[in-house]
Amino acid sequence: MVTRRRAETRGRLLDAALHVFAAKGWGQTRIEEICDAAGYTRGAFYSNFDSLDELFFALYDERADLIAAQVTTALAHPGPDLHTIIARVADTLLLDRDWLLIKTDFLLHAARHPQVAGRLAEHRAALRTAIEQRLATLPLAVPDVPAAARAVIAAYDGVTVQLLLDGDTDAARAWLTQLLTALLIR
Repeated sequence: MVTRRRAETRGRLLDAALHVFAAKGWGQTRIEEICDAAGYTRGAFYSNFDSLDELFFALYDERADLIAAQVTTALAHPGPDLHTIIARVADTLLLDRDWLLIKTDFLLHAARHPQVAGRLAEHRAALRTAIEQRLATLPLAVPDVPAAARAVIAAYDGVTVQLLLDGDTDAARAWLTQLLTALLIR
């Protein structure tokens, strides 16, 4: 059983990691810096995480759950048409620049470490499955739902890279709406 205090410690370490990773970069951050930012010792870190990779996956799970909840909320109230539903989904998706910086840094790390890449692939597969399940609830005639889910992820990834370069969240949401519309409406 996880105690309230332990959950609070873990939460503070995750929050601190998000800020430190975003400011310094994934490969430039040391455990001590995250501990200092959270106000804890290395012991507190290691009682919650085995490594920085483990900490990242906890952040990734947290963000994936948030995105899934946002999409579920956006789809909970059917719109008058598919264009409205797509626009609502694009408006609710997480486009947090700090998280995108961290995720991009970590992708490069994973690309150089096969074991980490395999684990990240498992996480992305779970996200893809969740998207497939949500696509199946839409009033669409999608002939290949798994391929559509992959395309949605690719569109989101592409838009987030552009967002990192130009910092224009409104434009990123507009592009995402256009891409999702092109992918899902025929």
